[in-house]
Amino acid sequence: MFALEVRDHVMIAHSLPGEAFGPAQRMHGATFVIDVAFYRESLTENDIVVDIGLAAEALQRVIAPINYRNLDEIDAFSGRRSTTEVLAHYIFMQMKAEIFANRLGSDAREISRLRVTLSESHVARAWYEASLVDA
Repeated sequence: MFALEVRDHVMIAHSLPGEAFGPAQRMHGATFVIDVAFYRESLTENDIVVDIGLAAEALQRVIAPINYRNLDEIDAFSGRRSTTEVLAHYIFMQMKAEIFANRLGSDAREISRLRVTLSESHVARAWYEASLVDA
């Protein structure tokens, strides 16, 4: 299995209601480093997994609507806590839509799996990973 990963970051505000979240129940800010890994069984005729530039541009498009925003005010998170895990799944689904809309070029046709990792800090991260056909 071959993989290629691109990275960006997002700065958000949110609150996480519920006793399990302690002081994070109150409004607070977070900066997440986002890594998106693209997997495929074999390389393209261009000997790549996917075009790095197109993958990075797709990630920028996906995170633009949430960057410097309060996630508590965004419809996509209405009725859900915007935990790191939920945010990873949200980005996964948006990246999947970018691939299926052919915005990552013809080299992306055979991508079989994605992994979206959000690092909250140097000691904590969460991810969502799935086959593109199963998710």
